[in-house]
Amino acid sequence: MNLRRTLRPYGKIAQAIFRWQRFSFNDAPPVFGNSKPKSGSHLLLQILNGFTQIMPYKYVEADPIRTVKKSGGRRSVNDVVSDLKDIPQGVIGWGYLDATPENVAVLCQPSRVNYFIYRDPRDVLVSQVFFATDMHEEHGMHEHYKSLPDFGARLNVSITGIDKDGLKMVSVKQRYEGVFQWLEQEHVMCIRFEDLINNRDATLSAMLDEVEKTGYKIPTPRGKSLSVLVDAIQPKKSHTFRSGKTGGWKEYFTEAHKKLFKDVAGDLLVELGYEKNNDW
Repeated sequence: MNLRRTLRPYGKIAQAIFRWQRFSFNDAPPVFGNSKPKSGSHLLLQILNGFTQIMPYKYVEADPIRTVKKSGGRRSVNDVVSDLKDIPQGVIGWGYLDATPENVAVLCQPSRVNYFIYRDPRDVLVSQVFFATDMHEEHGMHEHYKSLPDFGARLNVSITGIDKDGLKMVSVKQRYEGVFQWLEQEHVMCIRFEDLINNRDATLSAMLDEVEKTGYKIPTPRGKSLSVLVDAIQPKKSHTFRSGKTGGWKEYFTEAHKKLFKDVAGDLLVELGYEKNNDW
């Protein structure tokens, strides 16, 4: 398995050389796809893989760059920046990164393309509970969620966060502080997951516009490019796929959950544009 992972980039490069009939991949601007967990990162990843079919990129990195270690705790700023700088020329990177001054200094430049995808916090919470409980036994919250009596109790914890007995997870309001930091950055196209689902073609076209803002002209005609990207979107191929719906939170939020969310998150949904007021 490790040998296959080591050899994978070479196979992808060979495919790219054959597809584009070239050995140099320095023309197209550097691209980085970014997300908060459970917010549509694998949908974005599929689109980025589609980019390699319409523009001369070698491949998309297999592994994300993370701010947080899989084993828990935060990685050093220098390690994250080093990973960003080590993405090879002509390779598309992606990850789960915060808008630290160091990350912004590397990524947010007029010559680069950055996408940041975010999602309705209520759907993110539901997705996180299902993922940590049923799909990822190594998740830090897996054992605790399993110890709780039902989904409703787990959703309560997902909303409020927890900090006891060695368990630490921030509240939904704190979780979205990083989203607002990216929304404030120049040279980052922030995309709502819901727009990729419900307003797909216009959103994909805007993503292609973002590439051409750097001065680079995409060689594949726009109509063909959109067709390729639409074909690349296959949510069920994601190993973390559960429903891919928007607004699914309505099936799980009770009136008590709604009240708790509003008490904890305040005007979060209004500030993100998901609700006009707190009377939802």
